[in-house]
Amino acid sequence: MLVTLDEPLVEKPRSYKAMARVNYLIRESIIPAPGKIIIYFQKDSFIHNLSYGSRIIFTRQPGLIRNTGNPGSFNYKRYSLFKGITHQVYLGPNDFQLLPNKKQERFRQFIYKSRQKVLNILRTNIHGKKELGLAEALLIGYKDDLDKELVQSYANTGVVHIIAISGLHIGLIYWLLKFLLKPLHKRKKSFPFLRWFTPLLILTGLWLFSLLAGAQPSVLRSALMFSCIVIGENLDRKAPIFNTLAFSAFLLLCYNPYLLWDAGFQLSYAAVFSIVIFLRPIYDIIYIQNKFLNLAWKMNAVTIAAQILTLPLTIYYFHQFPNYFLLTNFIAVPLSSLILLGEILLCAIGFLQPLASIVGKCLSTLIMGMNRFVEKIESLPFAVWEGLQINLVQTTLLFLCIAGAGYWLMERSKPGLKLFLFSFLGFSILRSYSFIYSENQEKIIVYNIPRTQAIDFIRGRSHLFAGDSDSLNKGNGQAFYLKPSRILHRVREADSMPGFYLKENIINFQNKKVLVIDKSVRFPRKAGQLVIDLVIVSKKGNFNTGQLNSIFKIRQIVFDASSPAWKLKYWKKDCDSLQIPYHDIREKGAFVMNLD
Repeated sequence: MLVTLDEPLVEKPRSYKAMARVNYLIRESIIPAPGKIIIYFQKDSFIHNLSYGSRIIFTRQPGLIRNTGNPGSFNYKRYSLFKGITHQVYLGPNDFQLLPNKKQERFRQFIYKSRQKVLNILRTNIHGKKELGLAEALLIGYKDDLDKELVQSYANTGVVHIIAISGLHIGLIYWLLKFLLKPLHKRKKSFPFLRWFTPLLILTGLWLFSLLAGAQPSVLRSALMFSCIVIGENLDRKAPIFNTLAFSAFLLLCYNPYLLWDAGFQLSYAAVFSIVIFLRPIYDIIYIQNKFLNLAWKMNAVTIAAQILTLPLTIYYFHQFPNYFLLTNFIAVPLSSLILLGEILLCAIGFLQPLASIVGKCLSTLIMGMNRFVEKIESLPFAVWEGLQINLVQTTLLFLCIAGAGYWLMERSKPGLKLFLFSFLGFSILRSYSFIYSENQEKIIVYNIPRTQAIDFIRGRSHLFAGDSDSLNKGNGQAFYLKPSRILHRVREADSMPGFYLKENIINFQNKKVLVIDKSVRFPRKAGQLVIDLVIVSKKGNFNTGQLNSIFKIRQIVFDASSPAWKLKYWKKDCDSLQIPYHDIREKGAFVMNLD
């Protein structure tokens, strides 16, 4: 396979990652094969010769991108498919050959070089790992250096939107460009060409920043909206905001229809629509004469308005709600705006190192203060309402509730009240049914976690865990792999559970017998075969399938993600010959056994 690296390499804990465009498949002949592939390179000194546009050739067979299959987990396979990516491959230093003559597009090379120059300036002048990671994300959307715990703190306090490049950032860039070009705007009568030259400079600045920031859906939406505003002002025509929003969404979906399923796209448009619809009614509730207090109230009104239509999506995607979002946004939003302007100033004077160092220290202090404020708010009691779980139908009904209630309160309309009541009734019925189902559920879940044994025994709204809890607690394993499943099933950890007891390697759970083989075990022969409903093979489990089948009557075998890969092919052959059903978690994802 001959491919071209489509972006600079990104360092990961154990490898380097890059997106690549497939050019040709080479067999008996050279076959053009357009598409994309994710490549992971083993960390090696030779990797430094690779960059955007490098062409490599390799023979290792790419693997399909798969989901973990863990209940409630993120659908990474669909996410990649919407981006045109279906395969990935891991390459060691001897698995590929670097070809001469890079294949680069000049404009993309300019964008990548510009991003790298900005990163170098920030890394030279911003001190502190957390502070630098946030500065990079805030200015150009570079998130590879972000501290994961810090991001979670921002999410728990309702200000994670300031990390994602969005309308706030584009609005500041738009204001800054208008301010800097104001002298040219005043002279457009003397120089007619400035009538078009000034807006052209503004549009160029907006779109260069958008591309520099990674061209995420929220950035493109904002850039398109402000582009419409600039063009409308220049033509002395102001389009209604709803038309501008609809037009920008239409253009983005023409470019990439799959953006409709992108959470960032949905949240971005929901927030703007919500502000447009609800800001004025909320702001008019309180009349304040003092200018400073009035500005403070308006900022809070914007925050409240944005939350109304994003609430169902926030619960659906993230299963939590930040209770102190008003307090955090009141400080973090203006402070982040000041930091963003300071970072732009830092990049402008980056060549004046003594002055840039002073500005960098000031920015580091401001970012540190904002981080500490956010972490302090997160530490307050009841800072976040966690464990919220709604399905797609419930999300739709919640939107209808909001639409009906809003229409009724703002227009005093009876149809709005009816819509609210019927939607709320439907939402309540489905919500009650989901809780009743959770109270009666009985499941065994074997999770798909690399090199880790992880099993949940669920009864009602309680669960018992068996596996490598220590290794999961060291990293982010509990939150990434297990938490989504437990939120989905609405369960909490229990110390004990009726109908569950362990004897040697056999677990009895709700009249089901589960045999866990995670080490070399010898089973004595017994008169008569004991029925084993589920055999779970983990870690260095060593057994003879034929002998095991002669002692037990096995109904199902599961090979988890910690079992040795080299032994699997032999075990699978034995299972096929003995006609024992088996489930390979590496290939098929997590195993769920419903007992209810």
